[in-house]
Amino acid sequence: MRNHTVVTEYILLGIPETEGLETVLFSLFSSLYLCTVLGNVLILSAIISSSRLHTPMYFFLANLSVFDLGFSSTTAPKMLSYLSGLSQGISFQGCATQLFFYHFLGCTECFLYTVMAYDRFVAICFPLRYMVIMNHRVCTILATGTWIGGCIHAIILTSLTFQLSYCGSNKVSYYFCDIPAILPLACGDTSLAQRVGFTNVGLLSLICFFLILVSYTRIGIAISKILSAEGRQRAFSTCSAHMTAILCAYGPVIIIYLQPNPSALLGAIIQILNNHVTPMLNPLIYSLRNQDVKSALRNAFPKRCFTLKKN
Repeated sequence: MRNHTVVTEYILLGIPETEGLETVLFSLFSSLYLCTVLGNVLILSAIISSSRLHTPMYFFLANLSVFDLGFSSTTAPKMLSYLSGLSQGISFQGCATQLFFYHFLGCTECFLYTVMAYDRFVAICFPLRYMVIMNHRVCTILATGTWIGGCIHAIILTSLTFQLSYCGSNKVSYYFCDIPAILPLACGDTSLAQRVGFTNVGLLSLICFFLILVSYTRIGIAISKILSAEGRQRAFSTCSAHMTAILCAYGPVIIIYLQPNPSALLGAIIQILNNHVTPMLNPLIYSLRNQDVKSALRNAFPKRCFTLKKN
């Protein structure tokens, strides 16, 4: 029998094919992370402080902002740490925690986008019954269900991944602990974890994307029946922000799955877009053309903060 050393720490090797670019990457990702935190905190502050935004649409948007803060914080702090020259090591427990929260929040994102699409479907197709259908109790159940569903999904994947024995190399060829990067380091049979992980992640994403397509197909049919151009424009504008966010979230994933043999660098870029760019863009997407959010932001903070430029 061979002697094995049980792995207690992993070494994150970073983004593939980026050796020597640590300073540039640190500046880029620290700026992205700062904008993500600032933007989502502002959105949360506006929604909480303004009674006009205490509606189902903005309730789910507040949940999305909490998700974006958590999702980007799952990988960004450790990545910025080793890009700044600090240790690339992460403990076994820290790696498991990072993997759990990555899949917990990632799955919650899919569920939440689906719920937000349903909210827009009800608002456009049943405008007179909107507040009756999407009452406080229903919104709370839907939001709670997204978080519980994401948690169950993450528990399954994390337990399957870390119940295996890890007694070989501890070098993770990636910038954070994800299943495809961790499983090759296991000593035992990884086929079950691979099958469940691929099926679980892929199936949930496809189901959510299909339900979103169904909702927006019904929305498109309803908008086409509106006689006035102004009414169609108003109805479309209420959905445009969410449609843009969906494209930002699912677009990169679709692109990488269409590639027959995606490179490691392309895979990393796609995940960086999902992990760091999309959470930064969501506050901009939902606020740039939204007068209610802009008004709430002006009221939430002292007016002098907005008049410094004039002075």
